[in-house]
Amino acid sequence: MTDDVWLPFRAEEIEGLPEGLGYRFWDGDEDFPADPADCVFYVVPYMKSGEVALRPLSAMTSVRVVQTLSAGIDHVEPGLGLLPRGARLCNAAGVHDASTAELALALILASLRGIPDFVRGQDREEWRAGFRPALADKSVLIVGYGSVGAAIEDRLAPFELARVARVARRERETARGLVHPVSRLSELLPGADVVVLVTPLTDATRGLVDAEFLARMKDGALLVNMARGGVVDTKALLAELQTGRLTAALDVTDPEPLPAGHPLWHAPGVLISPHVGGPTSAFWPRAKRLLSAQLNRFARGEPLENVVRTTGS
Repeated sequence: MTDDVWLPFRAEEIEGLPEGLGYRFWDGDEDFPADPADCVFYVVPYMKSGEVALRPLSAMTSVRVVQTLSAGIDHVEPGLGLLPRGARLCNAAGVHDASTAELALALILASLRGIPDFVRGQDREEWRAGFRPALADKSVLIVGYGSVGAAIEDRLAPFELARVARVARRERETARGLVHPVSRLSELLPGADVVVLVTPLTDATRGLVDAEFLARMKDGALLVNMARGGVVDTKALLAELQTGRLTAALDVTDPEPLPAGHPLWHAPGVLISPHVGGPTSAFWPRAKRLLSAQLNRFARGEPLENVVRTTGS
């Protein structure tokens, strides 16, 4: 038996990997690169389906670490019961902060300033002038204030906002101010011009943005979903969009990918990007640095970073 590491990158592409481990390249292909029973450190292929991510788990009887390259872990959670006791699930917190925050800001500005309408006008050679909302003087509510939420606020800072409110599971103080507990969400929603979702998808957050949540948002507010599609009740959102009371910018949807013919594609006031918050040129170097650091800690028997679950505990 060997101590194998399954990587979605070729080992020679990652600097500083520790010696003494057997590196196997697997990016979700039909054939496994080696016996899954020999794998001790499994790096989940990036931007592959949950079915692909879970396929080798039942045979990974020796695995001690499952490392995702996404901040979200919902695509691998269903397979945790297949792992041996004591296996650690680690996410890629920090890897996607810059890229996701950039896209969140781009979607906010594009939605407020009417960029999609300008593009449609250009296609038709129409000069669509007029007043549009500005981000300046707006109030923004960030729901799910982890590292991505903080990165979004960093990028909002120069835009002369009236106020930024932050919500997370627990109340705490940060360098930028108070993070409110989720129990205060209902009272914060009516004051927000822009609501940005960056919460993970869990049993507690699935369907969080339901009809009641949306009804608490102020008239004309913009909902920006950078989290997971399942955080939002699509039917409830569609009902609000059809009235024109709210607008939305969605990098994620439910269902996803959004199928042709779905009413969300042509709902008024919605801007959709195809779940591209993370996959940018910034991803590759950050992901490789994370893997090198994690594998060196693993080889030295040191505590790993970003451990979000341990099986059997």
